[in-house]
Amino acid sequence: MKRYRLGMVAAEFNFEVTSLMIERAKAEAEFLEVDITRTILVPGVFDMPLAIKTLLQDPEIDAVITLGAVIEGETEHDEVVVAQASRRIMDLSTDYDKPVAFGITGPGMTELQAMDRIEKGRDVVDVAVKMLKRLGK
Repeated sequence: MKRYRLGMVAAEFNFEVTSLMIERAKAEAEFLEVDITRTILVPGVFDMPLAIKTLLQDPEIDAVITLGAVIEGETEHDEVVVAQASRRIMDLSTDYDKPVAFGITGPGMTELQAMDRIEKGRDVVDVAVKMLKRLGK
């Protein structure tokens, strides 16, 4: 059976949350016997598309997982960031015919709610592997 190779793009913004998501992702990858072969840390969720594109262009990467937490502020900035990033991330997946699993929580959540959602780091690895299997990759 093929051992899948995943790329990971994670946001440094709200790193007290995303660092825990990263640990969950690594543990799940080990459990599922897949490798996270390359990790790119970006300043924030809005900065993810270019890093994702870089990983998708690598023939050694089968799928990409994304990890980030967009916490609500005093403006609607969190909504704009998630809406724009998620649209571009979805487009990259279809542009490169490789799964990009969406592990970004928010918008509209508090830091406490973000901490309650750190298992998204585990879930996103599961999604990437399921997609690879179901697409016969």
